[in-house]
Amino acid sequence: MFDTFRGLPVHSLVVHGVVVLVPLAALGLIAIAVRPVWRKHYATLVALTATVALAMVPVALASGNKLKARLHAGGVVESQIKHHQQMGQLVLPATAVMWVAAIAVLFVVRRRVTGRSATLVSALAVIAALVALVQVALAGDAGSTAVWGCTLNLGACK
Repeated sequence: MFDTFRGLPVHSLVVHGVVVLVPLAALGLIAIAVRPVWRKHYATLVALTATVALAMVPVALASGNKLKARLHAGGVVESQIKHHQQMGQLVLPATAVMWVAAIAVLFVVRRRVTGRSATLVSALAVIAALVALVQVALAGDAGSTAVWGCTLNLGACK
């Protein structure tokens, strides 16, 4: 199911959604956390974006496992793929925590919570968003190195 679509690896298609939507949700979450006036207008959109991003991560993980099984890579590339896989597995918990934070901010908006509670939720949301953003960047960098490092002779094959 998560192997190919019209001859292309599903992973190469889905991973782009993760790489776009997780940072988009993270930046949106940071924006509504630091700008309270934006919360009532954008909290629902940010929560929906985080939800779709979170739903795509397990698909990216499963399709990545299928792609890895097809590649039969060895040597440096195998090591790079393994590193990418390890970084990718950390994207799920990071994105899940960011999703919880987005839902918490939405709850703050809907319940009209103010004061210290709203500030605490906002601060935690910023931290969760930054962690998810960094983890996606690390996993994406490891993946692009595995795919393109040796292909473009960027010194990643040493």
